[in-house]
Amino acid sequence: MPADIPDTSSTSNTPDSPEHFEHHAPIKHCKNCGAAVVYRIPDDGDAKQRAICPSCQTVHYDNPLIVVGTLPVWGEQVLLCKRNIEPRRGRWTLPAGFMELSETVMQGAARETVEESGAQFEMGNFFSMVNVAEVGQVHLFYLAQLQSDHFEPGPETLEARLFAEDEIPWDEMAFRTVAQTLKCFFADRRAGQFVTHIIDID
Repeated sequence: MPADIPDTSSTSNTPDSPEHFEHHAPIKHCKNCGAAVVYRIPDDGDAKQRAICPSCQTVHYDNPLIVVGTLPVWGEQVLLCKRNIEPRRGRWTLPAGFMELSETVMQGAARETVEESGAQFEMGNFFSMVNVAEVGQVHLFYLAQLQSDHFEPGPETLEARLFAEDEIPWDEMAFRTVAQTLKCFFADRRAGQFVTHIIDID
């Protein structure tokens, strides 16, 4: 990722490049009968091409993926995790991952934080929503107050470490959604007020 991370400060609509994201794999087979699907506009008035089964006529919808995580804080420092999995293995990120079925956004963010950092924390307010429409993802982050500076990261993390603002390894960040969220956090902290941020990455 380039080192020149844009300073989002408190802006709410910041274009950026999503080159680090993986695109959705297209639907190839019907989930009901297993037949190969075809992509066409349905006959029900829909205006978009969908994956349609020519055998049982089931229309399959490819919906966005939701990534949930936290921005954990310890005094003047924030917690980052060095990834042990692809994409971007060896780069730093906030603890986050894909939301699972049967959990709320907050529950998913807390679960991912435990799994990736082994941190003890208290969930805080919702902080940022980053839309990455081109690849069908929405990234949601909560603030979290760390209760200890001892971490026991899981197998997906090489290292969990605290960073002051001037120590953040911007040129080693895994994802721009994380960099944008961190920039907003530090700008809010300097301003003395934390607000909710909505960011669009084109």
